[in-house]
Amino acid sequence: MFPIPSPPTLAIDGRTERFPVRRMYCIGRNYADHAKEMGAVPDKGSPIFFLKPADAIVTGDRVRYPPGTNNLHHEVEMVLALGRSGANVPLAEAPALIAGFAVGLDLTRRDLQTAAKAKGNPWDTGKSFDDCAPIGALTLGLPSPDARLTLSVNDVIRQSESIAAMLWSSAEIIALLSELYTLMPGDLIFTGTPAGVGPLLRGDHVVATLVGAADYRATID
Repeated sequence: MFPIPSPPTLAIDGRTERFPVRRMYCIGRNYADHAKEMGAVPDKGSPIFFLKPADAIVTGDRVRYPPGTNNLHHEVEMVLALGRSGANVPLAEAPALIAGFAVGLDLTRRDLQTAAKAKGNPWDTGKSFDDCAPIGALTLGLPSPDARLTLSVNDVIRQSESIAAMLWSSAEIIALLSELYTLMPGDLIFTGTPAGVGPLLRGDHVVATLVGAADYRATID
């Protein structure tokens, strides 16, 4: 018999049960100022979607610095957790799929991503690797539409923005994703990062916050 790995799970704030994770979807360039700092023109044309492996979730307070890079970047994001399934979901019905929300980090091997983009290649090695998705405990319900995201590194704030600044709202992201995939309970959606992304070094202490959600704190090993 081959060993069957246990599915990754997220803590649920205030509960002993945990949220089983199926897939992790991400959207790129969802804040205008971040798109600009990455050299892109912010617009609401075709959204950029990509995936991270579910077993790349980190829920503890230590995050391993990945191999193959000298330029690991932080990207703080609101993460949505889905509790219902749907395909081709109408915009007005999209919020009903959300079970809860959390704060997370879309860690990025920026040097690998930049090299891939320059050659027109996929971003996979830059975005998908072990420990690339640290996430705090899940809060059940819907986030405030103007909740503020903040990330500090060694007590210095680097990113801070309201989720109201997202180009595509939570409902729009879900509706658009559901045109490409059948969304299921257990899916997580990283909703994009605001401006201020930057490098992380071994030994750095990070604190990610989203108003209404549990904080996430970790040290980069």
